[in-house]
Amino acid sequence: QGSELSGWAMGRWTYEGIDLNHNFADLNTALWDAEDNDLVPHEFPNHYIPIPEYYTFANATVAPETRAVIDWMQRYPFVLSANLHGGELVVTYPFDMTRTYWKAQELTPTADDGVFRWLATVYATSNLAMASEERRLCHYDDFMRSGNI
Repeated sequence: QGSELSGWAMGRWTYEGIDLNHNFADLNTALWDAEDNDLVPHEFPNHYIPIPEYYTFANATVAPETRAVIDWMQRYPFVLSANLHGGELVVTYPFDMTRTYWKAQELTPTADDGVFRWLATVYATSNLAMASEERRLCHYDDFMRSGNI
């Protein structure tokens, strides 16, 4: 239905009240701290960032669904995935969290940013609903100005 219409958050929270959309461990900050301390890539490889130990503690606020995804990822180490869910017609890619918490529009490119931008652009331009100039805005944002990525 879109974020500005009722029902946009249906299915986002678990019975225990955990927001599944924001329940995965913050791996961005660990990488950025390592980059700032010149530890990448020799002491802190940026191609694999392990789940922080505190996140695996029994008393950590981690939904069973999130734990299941972590277990699955550790059993089958894949190199590319997609997460499709309802909402706005925009493609986000790693890392869509900003280094500076209060700067919502800060660019945070990864070493393979070009690959992610290419994949996002191919998807956005091939998806007829996303490519349509007739579609509605996301609140007041027009993602078409940035190619829907």
